[in-house]
Amino acid sequence: MNAPDSSADALRAALSRLLDGLPSRQAAQAVDRLIANYRGRTPTDAPVLRDRSDVVAYAAYRMPATFEAVSAALGAFADAVPGWVPTSHVDVGGGTGAATWAVSATWGGERPVTVLDWAEPALALGREIAAAHPALKTAEWRRSRIGSALNIESTDLVTVSYVLGELTEADRAAVVDAAATAAQAVVIVEPGTPDGYARVIEARDRLIRAGFHVAAPCPHSAACPIVPGEDWCHFSARVSRSSLHRQVKGGSLAYEDEKFSYVAAARFPVRPAASRVVRRPQIRKGQVLLDLCGPDESLHRDTVTKRHGPLYRAARDADWGDAWPAPRDDAHGQTG
Repeated sequence: MNAPDSSADALRAALSRLLDGLPSRQAAQAVDRLIANYRGRTPTDAPVLRDRSDVVAYAAYRMPATFEAVSAALGAFADAVPGWVPTSHVDVGGGTGAATWAVSATWGGERPVTVLDWAEPALALGREIAAAHPALKTAEWRRSRIGSALNIESTDLVTVSYVLGELTEADRAAVVDAAATAAQAVVIVEPGTPDGYARVIEARDRLIRAGFHVAAPCPHSAACPIVPGEDWCHFSARVSRSSLHRQVKGGSLAYEDEKFSYVAAARFPVRPAASRVVRRPQIRKGQVLLDLCGPDESLHRDTVTKRHGPLYRAARDADWGDAWPAPRDDAHGQTG
């Protein structure tokens, strides 16, 4: 696998070269409108990215965050399908192509890549940015409506990231069904909001009915144990903020945390995590509290103490979203 950090650095460098001189006020206005769309409740039947200024603002503000979120989801999926490497990839609603960079960072080497999007300005800029990545130079950037008329050619992997929220309920169902029909593996990422999680659960249910096995984040393919309206499953990815990013949205921190929800599933056998850490671990004196989603369709808390030896050390290193126990460690002793 390629190192995600190096791919992230290459992406930021490519963005910096293309976006040098972008007026910050114009970018800030476009970013504010785009955030309202992506986090809003109103689906649209028109492209969210309308013109070059929108696309430039989106690329500057959202591509690094989308890359990190999709990379995290793909990393969890890759852990559940050891030895599997996609030989082809279709990115549905891929816009400027952040998910294609994430796939390349997760599984090295070249493969046929197709990015489908209905916004020609996004495809054009995505093609420009991809020219900086050797594995993406031959990618095909194809204009396509994302909805009931979507047609996806047979492929190993389909990614659908930050797209479903733009669609009507009927179009969301059609896109997920098209992905399930075409692909051996499907990874869907949405914002880590209650609405984003609800769309992921809808997609998860459709994939299971289509014969897919959930590989991540869930330890099972049964019903989600979260009670609708009481909580939602989401995770966090750390994103380095470029100087342009800070200029557009203000603030002085060199990073921000991108919250996201996701599901990764495959038609072939998978080895999901024994359990998944679903909240940030609480480290206290001599113990670590882990909130876990388990294989028995339960949400529960494990307390790992010093008496658990290597497991305690692993718990102190565990992070929100990690598999538990960590795949590299043997479970010594019992938690409870």
